[in-house]
Amino acid sequence: MTNNKYKILLVEDETNIRSMMTTMLGAADYQVIPAETCALAKTLFASYRPDLVLLDLGLPDMDGMRFLEAVRQESLTPIIVLSARSDERDKVLALDAGANDYVTKPFGSAELLARIRTTLRNYRHSADSGKLPSGRFQVGELVIDYDARQVFIQGEEIKLTQTEYNIVALLSEHCGKMMTYSAIIKGVWGYPNGGSIKNLQVNMANIRKKFGAKPGETWYITNELGVGYRMNGDNGE
Repeated sequence: MTNNKYKILLVEDETNIRSMMTTMLGAADYQVIPAETCALAKTLFASYRPDLVLLDLGLPDMDGMRFLEAVRQESLTPIIVLSARSDERDKVLALDAGANDYVTKPFGSAELLARIRTTLRNYRHSADSGKLPSGRFQVGELVIDYDARQVFIQGEEIKLTQTEYNIVALLSEHCGKMMTYSAIIKGVWGYPNGGSIKNLQVNMANIRKKFGAKPGETWYITNELGVGYRMNGDNGE
């Protein structure tokens, strides 16, 4: 039975946090592989080939960003960064370096487990279906027909401009992953121009209006101010 469990490599140097998280993840039926240094994490990653990595950045032997960059050179294994660094710049650096998500300490166990489920599900989805977009994408009442370049909510077509559609399609390809402004701008306009953030925000406001989003309610797309946007898996998880 153990072989059927998802393997999570937990890279965390603080003993009490590592122990607490190992217990929490074990109770959620994950197989946990703990490591307290980057060097050990690299060895365990090569040996176990985990399904997901939970990575603290403040490690004793080297910065966790070095481990993130090393993994990304050879693997698309999902990585969720867990860090006390709450600065926007740190989040953007980690996400642009290839992290799938960034969770700031302290965090609630329910939130972390939801992020893990979403990340694993979306990684499986992209791995199983090859490179999107083709065919259909659905989350909640939102449906995207990639071949027809059409978007529907509750069966009703939402009329989007070409740019608006490209933004929605790009976010859906990376559903569950926080994408930085520069990554979206590069994906949609073809160049990472910081001056286009305003343009992106204007387009996103129009998309939000057309989707019928109301202030304060759970929406299909989450904005983390100063960082980027994420298409929510299961409409809000």
